[in-house]
Amino acid sequence: MQPSNIIEHSGIVESIENNVVKVNILSASACSSCHAKGSCGVSETENKIVEIFNPEDKFSVGEKVNIIGEESLGFKALFYAYLLPFILIISTLIIASFFTSSEAIIGLLSLIVLIPYYIGLSFYKGKMRKIFTFKLKKI
Repeated sequence: MQPSNIIEHSGIVESIENNVVKVNILSASACSSCHAKGSCGVSETENKIVEIFNPEDKFSVGEKVNIIGEESLGFKALFYAYLLPFILIISTLIIASFFTSSEAIIGLLSLIVLIPYYIGLSFYKGKMRKIFTFKLKKI
């Protein structure tokens, strides 16, 4: 039984280069095991590549592993990817509505505010990699 503050995903080691292990994980929606998924269209499965830097153990390509992360990392990722941009859009909508009555300009400004946000976020990519760290465990 795993502690509630740990998230684990199984995956397969895809490549190893310069102390960076790339693991392929299959992200599946909750209904992917449903018998009606073929006719539903709601279910989604997607392969994702996760990079783990400086793993503690030695791994080989094709090996099955578990990726371990803290639950708090999920909340941080949720905040930076969805919640903070949502707050920026809503606050820009409200502030811009005081200065103009043109809905087109208000909507455009609300979307334009995301450009510097994501550009700024890309400058902190190295720092984000240090915040969002994962560990690997052999299965």
